[in-house]
Amino acid sequence: MKKLAVLLLFIAAVLPLRAQSSDEEKLRAAALDYAEGWYAGDGDRMARALHPDLAKRTLGANGSLEHMTAAQLIAGTRKGYGKNTPKEKQLKEVKILDRFGNTAVVRLEMTGWVDYLQLAKFGEEWKIVNVLWEKKH
Repeated sequence: MKKLAVLLLFIAAVLPLRAQSSDEEKLRAAALDYAEGWYAGDGDRMARALHPDLAKRTLGANGSLEHMTAAQLIAGTRKGYGKNTPKEKQLKEVKILDRFGNTAVVRLEMTGWVDYLQLAKFGEEWKIVNVLWEKKH
């Protein structure tokens, strides 16, 4: 009976760690679908990473807020603008900054800019719902 209790305690302790690890892998995968989809001009891969109601924003030169939708980002990806970056210069550094329940914030450094991705978990999938980004100078 004691062995069974110890085994059950072990399982109860390990299962949340496995779920957390799996979520971290899925968060990283969503960020890489976004980055690598951009660089490859793969609109389907970009779309897989995004929630359809995505809002992508940056501060404009005059201090205004510039907006982009999921559809605009996917269309720009399909036009192949990301293909202009040579493979050896394609930066895609992913850092998971925070995760709480079904929400997370990820910092994605790419070749010419930094994206702060806000993701939400829908069922078993993590989708990017908001992006705030800025060009590197």
